[in-house]
Amino acid sequence: MKQFILAHDLGTTGNKATLYDRDGQLVGSAFHAYPTEYTHTGWAEQNPEDWWRAVCGSTRELLMRTAARPEEVACVAFSGQMQGVVALKADGTPLRSAIIWADQRAVEQTRRLSERIPPSDVYRLTGHRLSVAYSLPKILWIRDHQPDIFAAAHKFTHAKDAIIARLTGEFVTEPSDASGMNLYDLERGEWSGRILEAAELDSAKLPRLVRSVDVVGGVLARAAEEMGVPAGTPVVAGGGDGACASVGAGSVSAGVTYSYVGSSAWIANATTAPVYDPTERTFTFGHVVPGLFIPMGTMQAAGASYQWARDQLAGLERQAAQALGVSPYALMNTVAEGSPAGANGLLFLPYLLGERAPRWNPNARAAFLGLTIRHTHADMLRAVMEGVAFNLRVILEALTAQAGAVDAIRVIGGGTSSRLWAGIMADVYGVPLHRLAILEEATSMGAAVIGGVGVGLYPDFSVAAQMNPVADVIAPDAAHRPRYDALYRAFEAAYQALVPVYETLAAL
Repeated sequence: MKQFILAHDLGTTGNKATLYDRDGQLVGSAFHAYPTEYTHTGWAEQNPEDWWRAVCGSTRELLMRTAARPEEVACVAFSGQMQGVVALKADGTPLRSAIIWADQRAVEQTRRLSERIPPSDVYRLTGHRLSVAYSLPKILWIRDHQPDIFAAAHKFTHAKDAIIARLTGEFVTEPSDASGMNLYDLERGEWSGRILEAAELDSAKLPRLVRSVDVVGGVLARAAEEMGVPAGTPVVAGGGDGACASVGAGSVSAGVTYSYVGSSAWIANATTAPVYDPTERTFTFGHVVPGLFIPMGTMQAAGASYQWARDQLAGLERQAAQALGVSPYALMNTVAEGSPAGANGLLFLPYLLGERAPRWNPNARAAFLGLTIRHTHADMLRAVMEGVAFNLRVILEALTAQAGAVDAIRVIGGGTSSRLWAGIMADVYGVPLHRLAILEEATSMGAAVIGGVGVGLYPDFSVAAQMNPVADVIAPDAAHRPRYDALYRAFEAAYQALVPVYETLAAL
């Protein structure tokens, strides 16, 4: 009996495989990590072969761990990191490393394209400003610097679509991932002829557009042997990780706001029409739910900032955690609790990877500001948490300027598993946070819902709210509000004052 949905979330740090049953219950999960290469400032690449090994390895481990029989898998569905580019051969294997979402190298390609089509027109067509953050400039960088690879490429895809091509032989994408390419006409639901003409790019290099819930093919025999599922198992298109997270957060009807905090972080809503910001600070993705859109703003280094703090500032916590068999983050959180709200006036600007919305500044750099001889290790760790929260408030204010105020924010992602960090966010935003029951698996849960709807195991997307209910409400502490408001104003002023310095540093 076909009773399980196998969902994969190809994230930045690794692939998480999850198994859900026809009742929407999480049966088990498995995670396989892979590295990111930062060979130059502003560059970020991953090896798609690492993704493939992670998908195959996590599938086999998950099926073994849960004792689920491979023939009981009703479908495979994917979520994946967005806005990168993978150059694929006709057999679905990669021609080079993937340039991932965090990569900021294609500045010159973006500039040249802006001379051929007004950036404001790109924003109105795609819901996104013309930016190095998206796939099109990355494709053009390959064309300029690696013409042999460009010529040999059968298709340019995103992460999940590259794995689907290898599994099924089909080169497809769907609205949520397509809308992260700077090439997709958001309202028409097709590749933009105007942008393709300006970029001098042939649409034949792009994947075929399908719906997120479409079964795009079956697992090929050669792939089935490696992955450990039967040949012919249906594969559902799925969605980009942001859109799948929207489903996992229950943002499947208009007006539901949520925030995801992982390596990157974002705040998003669900609407029945794209939301265009007059100053192009925010952007809009296609939703995996037909007829809906996802206006949002995304920061580059949220959990990545705390990971950096772990690696560079928390050596003692890492050693102690290893000895105790616990997470170093748990010990870091305990230390950070020793610092008061506001970290004794220490600010952290979390721009370790440049910044996206609403800054749109690939040259932005991270900094501690206000450091004195009195500040402690605890202050520095708390300041990193608070700096991420301040930056997310910048995004929240840009969104609410167009869509109106929010009464509460649903939260998912590993970063919100820390009650301290979630409490800081509630205090900084000034609204309650609704922490959901499933945090780290919410994105793959979203992919599972898409798969279940696609093959008829689930009736519709409303099942998401039942699968991931609110588990905890974290109200803001009114006593912290004046302090955080003052520091937020200083945070914003600090960024603006440092913009010329960032330009100078970038030119060195």
